[in-house]
Parts: sequence; structure tokens; C-alpha cells
Amino acid sequence: MRMVALSIMALTVVAVLHGCMGELPSMCNVSIGDLMPCKPAVTPPNPLPPTKECCSVLSKADLKCLCTFKDSPLLPSLGIDPKLAMQLPQKCHLPDPQC
Repeated sequence: MRMVALSIMALTVVAVLHGCMGELPSMCNVSIGDLMPCKPAVTPPNPLPPTKECCSVLSKADLKCLCTFKDSPLLPSLGIDPKLAMQLPQKCHLPDPQC
């Protein structure tokens, strides 16, 4: 479950770092651009609760697929707290993908 959130944030970071414009690539059945509403929920020091939009997008993702991105080194370097990211599926009341 925690690894799914890390994966989502890693995909978002990759899109931002590469300057993707227009139609963003899709990964694990979700557009990377659609994941942007989740960023405030995983950014310290005062993260916000995940929005309905964030949870809705996350619910459409292939969570097992997202587990494959669990070891991304990008998150901390971009201001994303991995602990917060790992809590995202639980906060959205999504099933545990058992990464």
C-alpha cells in the first residue's frame, strides 16, 4: 500500500522533470498529469488530506503495477516525503495492493 503512493509520486516527478506538456504519458492505467492533485498530500511540512480528485484517480490505477516503482530515489530529492506518500492509499480507503 505504501509503495503504491511512492510509485504514483515517482511517476508525477518524472513527468515534471521531463517537462511533459499537453497530453501526458499514461502509466499503470492512469495519466501522470492526473496524479498532480495528490502532490499536496505528500509534501511536507504541512501536508493536506488527499482530495476526492486525488483518491478518484488513485482508485483507477493498477495498484499492483504501481508497486513496481516502489524504490524511486526521486521522492525525497523533490520535497516529497516517502512516509506521507506511503500513507496515501490508506487515506483514500483503497485496497492494499500488497506490494
